[in-house]
Amino acid sequence: MKLNLALLLLPLTASAFSATAPKTYTFEKSEAIFKEAKELMPGGVSSPVRAFKSVGGNPVVFDRVKGAYAWDVDDNHYIDYVGTWGPAILGHADDDVLKAVAETMQKGTSFGAPCPLENELAKMVIDAVPS
Repeated sequence: MKLNLALLLLPLTASAFSATAPKTYTFEKSEAIFKEAKELMPGGVSSPVRAFKSVGGNPVVFDRVKGAYAWDVDDNHYIDYVGTWGPAILGHADDDVLKAVAETMQKGTSFGAPCPLENELAKMVIDAVPS
């Protein structure tokens, strides 16, 4: 499988921290999941950006993220320098963010009507982007 993730994620190898040989990354599970996905979704992805066609190869399927790190379904470990292109500025699955989300979700996940938090968010956007 041709793979070029240099601009997105950096494989975290043992050689980055010691003199031991780096781990060889394998992608069998990612390839199997992507193969199935191509039968279920156009191009096998939910967004054209995720198709990896502009960087070559097939998408890597990720299992979990925490802080600045990501693990794919084949248990390869990466450093994430992208942070979801901005939204993960505090890192993935930040404990304080998870707590705030869980507390807020107890009030409901979608009202379909105005709620006070909309005003709070609007104030934050105005403060961050003066016009």
